[in-house]
Amino acid sequence: MSDKRQRARVQGSWAKQLPKHSGPKCAVTTNHQSQNANPAPTSWACGSQKTFEFQQPTKPVRDVPPEKVIEQAGVYEISHGPSGVSRLRLLSGFLSPEQADWTFSKLLAELPWSQKTNYRQGEAYEEPRLTCWYGDLPYTYSQSTMAANAQWHPLLLTLREAVEQASGCSFNSLLCNLYRDGHDSIGWHSDDEASLGAKPTIASLSLGDTRVFSLRKQPPPEDNGDYTYVERIRVPLSHGTLLLMEGATQDDWQHQVAKEYHDRGPRINLTFRTIHPEPEGHRPGMKHRFTVKQH
Repeated sequence: MSDKRQRARVQGSWAKQLPKHSGPKCAVTTNHQSQNANPAPTSWACGSQKTFEFQQPTKPVRDVPPEKVIEQAGVYEISHGPSGVSRLRLLSGFLSPEQADWTFSKLLAELPWSQKTNYRQGEAYEEPRLTCWYGDLPYTYSQSTMAANAQWHPLLLTLREAVEQASGCSFNSLLCNLYRDGHDSIGWHSDDEASLGAKPTIASLSLGDTRVFSLRKQPPPEDNGDYTYVERIRVPLSHGTLLLMEGATQDDWQHQVAKEYHDRGPRINLTFRTIHPEPEGHRPGMKHRFTVKQH
């Protein structure tokens, strides 16, 4: 039987004859070669040898900055930029445990909590928390408006007065948030609607279970919205704690309360703010954007 027929019988009719190499053969060093020869380290290589050349990365290597944690009461200037100083003021124990317990129970039972519908890219979705609004003016965010409500709960008026004394600011409105458990949350955003004015002060009073309040700095224009290398801060907000966001914080930072996948009890967050009539030419809910003045 010829070699061709034998290969076809063993491997099938698809078998092809192995190609014959006509190019130069590789030289392999063997023990039979003269021991006086000094073969090159790359004795297995065929043809010309190529050396490795280090290529400098086209982009500089950057480290992800470590996340900072703020737990102690105090005043923290978290950034300085063209838009100004971004500042946090943390007042732990703003309410005593007894005051916080009573306040939490009363507000949980008596406020008109409801679930708001928002819109993102034309699609409706239910907020993963409950809310209610107090103020002489309506408030629009995420393409949905909360109607004006001048009928403040008496306890909220008392809390507003205490927050104003501690902050040195006056407030005419309040957004109340109820996080029912660890699955309720609010995503990354800034409180930068034009109706809040330039550089608003937001006073945030926390009641109930501790949740982590996270902040991340807005990336520079050259990063094209990439948040990989931005500064980050986490602030555990416990029962009875007051946090003030001041200065350029809403211009230069975003914040969120992320979902947590372990047991968390309910938490109420009261965010006192000052709201103004919508500026002329602005649609309700339009963002206020800081821009550097050109000289």
